Amino acid sequence: MLVIRPITAADFAALKHIAIESGAGFTSLPVNDVRLKQKIDHAEHSFAAKVDGPGDQGYLFVLEDSQTGEIVGTTGIEAAVGLSTPLYHFQQNTVIHHSAELNVFNQLKTLTLCNDYTGASEICTLFLRESYRRNHAGRFLSKVRFLFMAEHPQRFSDRVIAEMRGAADSDGQPPFWHWLQQLFLTIDFPTADHLIGVGKKAFIAELMPRHPIYVGLLPQAAQDVIGQVHQNTRPALKMLEGEGFTHRGYIDLFDAGPTVEARLNQIKSVAASQKVKVKIADVQGEQTLAVANTQLQGFRASFGKQAKFDADQQLLLLSAEFADTLRLHDGDMARFIVLDKA
Repeated sequence: MLVIRPITAADFAALKHIAIESGAGFTSLPVNDVRLKQKIDHAEHSFAAKVDGPGDQGYLFVLEDSQTGEIVGTTGIEAAVGLSTPLYHFQQNTVIHHSAELNVFNQLKTLTLCNDYTGASEICTLFLRESYRRNHAGRFLSKVRFLFMAEHPQRFSDRVIAEMRGAADSDGQPPFWHWLQQLFLTIDFPTADHLIGVGKKAFIAELMPRHPIYVGLLPQAAQDVIGQVHQNTRPALKMLEGEGFTHRGYIDLFDAGPTVEARLNQIKSVAASQKVKVKIADVQGEQTLAVANTQLQGFRASFGKQAKFDADQQLLLLSAEFADTLRLHDGDMARFIVLDKA
């Protein structure tokens, strides 16, 4: 079975391998030993912390193949972004230039640097090794975060965001980046990408444009990708849109990918999740369920059809193997959602 659990220091080598495999543009996992160890240490402290509201916590999970012990993916949640290091976006707006005397009415799009998502929770750092991208594993890796958030809502903001990777050209470079590089930053994209990944973001405040930018003045190639996602990110965006996430005009500074948002209690999987008692039984369900225990540091979640909800008894029937994987016993509480596509 594939099981999600909190990351530990022993997972460093596996996390570094994932960072290398994920490639450029995956700024939340830089190929930097110090930064990766910091992220693991931060996650361990976050899972152990007693909190009554979202703060500087980061919950990083790994997906483990229970048969081989191999780490095959990762997924994460930041409790409140922008509190210690500013989080920047461009906000898309419209300004009106109107002359009644000349009978001219122009609606012009602008981009303005902002920190509007400060304090929001962010789902992030999702990566699944290609050989495991089948049989609901990708959906599980995305949705399991909502099971954790539904069980521990006090740890998260009411506003949840996800930054989607922007469009890239045939060389893997974002077309939106080129004009920004020429006029403001004069460093190449890999360098900027690395600086963001290791947490050195001061150059954004120092070098980025401080005044609204008229979109119509940008090169056409840059205009065309504003709010567009990378082709490999389209399935992830579609899944989040199905959860109720919407794009309200905020885009990434460097690749112009959209940031989408939703209210925590209105996320489909959060609202649909049910918390019920477990009963161990010989069961084979018709639907694929994602099931999690209710622990914090001992959080475990997995998915499969060896689980079935008995609505009459209000019990979650789990096979012995499934229950053992999640460290659950008869009478324990568990939270679940249906993982099959609607």
